[in-house]
Amino acid sequence: MSDLLENPKAGRVRAVAALAKKDVRADTGLFLLEGPQAVREALEYRPELLRELYVTPTAAARYALDDAPVDTWFVTEQVLDTMADTVTPQGVVAVCQQFPTSVRAVFPDPGADGLEARDASASEGSLPGLVAILEQVRDPGNAGTIIRAADSAGADAVVLTGRSVDPYNPKVVRSTTGSLFHVPVSVGVTLADAVSRAKALGYTVLAADVSGDDLPAVRADGMLDGPTAWVFGNEARGLTDEDLALVDRAVRVPIYGQAESMNLATAASVCLYESAFAQRAAASSTAG
Repeated sequence: MSDLLENPKAGRVRAVAALAKKDVRADTGLFLLEGPQAVREALEYRPELLRELYVTPTAAARYALDDAPVDTWFVTEQVLDTMADTVTPQGVVAVCQQFPTSVRAVFPDPGADGLEARDASASEGSLPGLVAILEQVRDPGNAGTIIRAADSAGADAVVLTGRSVDPYNPKVVRSTTGSLFHVPVSVGVTLADAVSRAKALGYTVLAADVSGDDLPAVRADGMLDGPTAWVFGNEARGLTDEDLALVDRAVRVPIYGQAESMNLATAASVCLYESAFAQRAAASSTAG
């Protein structure tokens, strides 16, 4: 533990605060992690990615971060407030290395490491694949919540197209509440490439769209039982006709009440969990 950092204008403090900007994150390959829960998740699941930890003396004692295996500095509340993107960072801020997953790791090229590997896993009783693809999802809260929902539903990966929000945006990171460290996240691919790769590996590709068929009917048809990739579009505009032409089927979450519409992250959570339920039911039926 170093001496107390007290100057909010110090170069180190400004460098950490600058990670709130996308261009700085792109140049450095680093991102900002705020709050004790996010830091604990990083320490447990990906400790090698942590570069620096900044913590107030009070927070260090409260959250048992005095002996964290990373370069750690005590800071004043004023310094921490300068570094953090939130109004209430709870006394803990960390700098972390970005770790995007290649789309080839999510959807391998068919062959020895692609179809054959997945088929071998299936023969051993593993559940079929489940992937969320985000196309032009711009709201950080929605993107982070979908990553969290995908993690909760047991999805294998989340793919953010190049026209979606940066997953290392501080608001996205906070919204994942640590799930960013649990589920692989791929970035920068085009929707057409992601869908093509998924189909080549035998995935059924479904698009969440108000123009589609009701989700319960699609599940009843058995379309959720096997490997499934869900495509979720822009919050305001949804998916274009060109986007929808890429997928196997458009699906909508029916609204039984009086709500005018459903929040994107909520709809995505329902779709992902329906797939998780269907895949587990199908696996149990086969095993029985």
